[in-house]
Amino acid sequence: MVYIKRYEYDGEIIIAVCDADLLGATLSDDNIKFYVDPAFYKGELVTIDEALNMLAGATIANLVGNNIVEAAINRGLVHPDAILVVRGIKHAQFAVLGVSHA
Repeated sequence: MVYIKRYEYDGEIIIAVCDADLLGATLSDDNIKFYVDPAFYKGELVTIDEALNMLAGATIANLVGNNIVEAAINRGLVHPDAILVVRGIKHAQFAVLGVSHA
């Protein structure tokens, strides 16, 4: 299960997703400190398949957690070389360029 939250801003559809067990966690290593902020990520609790279907409509996405990032890689939404790993936890972002929301 993952938390997913959808935002709309200036014609963009921004979707934040995190593995449910990471909500509220702080991930850090020598160079990075990343807080999985419930104010940003905590929306609806859904299955990974439901989240992937919702991500298909995103123009910008922010994903945290090994389960959701791996699923997004397998679905072709994220390139495996474009992920950040902090303390063994994967993080990815993507943007779809040139999308018209007319």
